[in-house]
Amino acid sequence: MKGLSVLKKLLVVCSLFILNTLYADELSSILSKNKTLMFEYDLKKNELESDKLSKSWINPVTLRYNRRYSTQLRSGTTKTGNYSVYIDQPIFRSGGIYFAMKYADAYRSTNKANIVLQKRQMIGDAVSILFQLKKNAFEQRKMKYLIANDKIDIRQKKDSYDVGLLDSSFLDQAILKKSQDEATLLELQLNLLELNQRFSLLSDKKPEKLNLPKLKLITKENYKSQNLELKKDIKYAEETDYLSKVTVAKYLPTVSLQGEYIDGDINPAFDFPGQEPRFNEKYYNYGFSVSMPLDINSFSDIESSKVSKLRAATQVLDRKETVNEEYQWIRNSLAILDKKIILARKDEKVYGNLYTLTRNLVTAGEKTTLDSEIMKNSQEIRKLDQKIYSIDKQIQLLKLYIRVENVL
Repeated sequence: MKGLSVLKKLLVVCSLFILNTLYADELSSILSKNKTLMFEYDLKKNELESDKLSKSWINPVTLRYNRRYSTQLRSGTTKTGNYSVYIDQPIFRSGGIYFAMKYADAYRSTNKANIVLQKRQMIGDAVSILFQLKKNAFEQRKMKYLIANDKIDIRQKKDSYDVGLLDSSFLDQAILKKSQDEATLLELQLNLLELNQRFSLLSDKKPEKLNLPKLKLITKENYKSQNLELKKDIKYAEETDYLSKVTVAKYLPTVSLQGEYIDGDINPAFDFPGQEPRFNEKYYNYGFSVSMPLDINSFSDIESSKVSKLRAATQVLDRKETVNEEYQWIRNSLAILDKKIILARKDEKVYGNLYTLTRNLVTAGEKTTLDSEIMKNSQEIRKLDQKIYSIDKQIQLLKLYIRVENVL
C-alpha cells in the first residue's frame, strides 16, 4: 500500500510537470513571429559582440604593399616595390588580458539575462492581456446583472412614486444608478477593443484559442534564486569588477612583441654592378618593447572604475531587498484577494437562501417575481465576483513568474 501511495504521488508530480511543460511551450510561443525573431537576433548579436570583445586584446596583422617611383638618379626614373607583413602584439599587460576575457564573458551573461528578461516581460504582458480579456468578459456579465437589477429597482420605485409612497429623489437616484452602470458597461466594451488591439501588437494568435495557465505561488527561495533581475545585477557587478581590473592594468607595464616580414626591390642606388648585393630582398625585422603610459588622468580613471564597481555591488544588495519586498507584497495582495473571495462566497450563500425564501413568498403571494429575480441576479453577481478575484490572483502571480527563469 505504501508503494502504491508513492506511485500515486509520482504520477501526480509527472502530470503537473507535463501540464506545466505544455503551458510553457504554448505560452513561450505566444509572441508574434517578428517579435520572436527580433529577440533571436538580439541574442545572436550579443554572442557575436561578446566574442569580438573577448578577442579585442589581439591586435590585427597589417599587410602592406607599396610602389614608389623616383627621379633622383641621373640615369632615369627608378621604380621599387615592396610587400610587408607587420604585427605588434602585447603578450603581457599585468593581468589585463586575462581580465579582459573575463569581462567579455560577464558582459555576455549580463546582456543575455537582460534580453531574456525583456522577452519574458513581453510574454508576461501578452498573458496578462489574456487574463484581462477573461476578466472583462466576467465584468460585462456582472454589469448586465446589475443593470437588470437597476431596471427592476426603477420599476418598483416608480410604482411607489406613482401612488405617493416614495419621494422623487429616490426614483431619481435609481435612474442615475442605471445610467452609471450602463456607462460602465460601455467602458468595459471599449476596454475590450483596446485589449484586443494591444494583444494583436504582441501576438499573431487568436486570444480565444489560447489556454491560460493555472499559476500557483512559487516559494520565496525559488523566486530569489531564479530572479532574472537579480541575476542580471549580479552579472553586471562581475562585469564592473573585471572592468575595474582592466582599467588598472591599462596603466601598468605592457610587454609586446613586434615582427615584420618584407619582400621588396633593392634601391638601385645601393646596387653596384659586378659586386655581390649587400642587402637581401627578403628579410625580417623583429624585437620586443616594454611600455607604460604616464597619464595625468590615470588616477581619476581608476577611481571612477572603482566607484562603478562599488555602485554595482550596492545595486545587488538593493535588488535583493527589492526581491524580498516584491514577493511579500504579492503574498499580502493574494491574502486580501482570498478574503474577498471568501466574502463573496458567503454573500452568494446568503443570496441563495434569500432567493429560496423569496420564491416561497412569491408562491404565497407576499412577494413579486421581481423580488426573487433581484435575489437571483445578486447571487450570480457574487459568483462572478469570485471568478474576477481569482483572475486578479493570477495577474498578481504573473508578476512573479515573468521575473524568474525556467517558468512559462
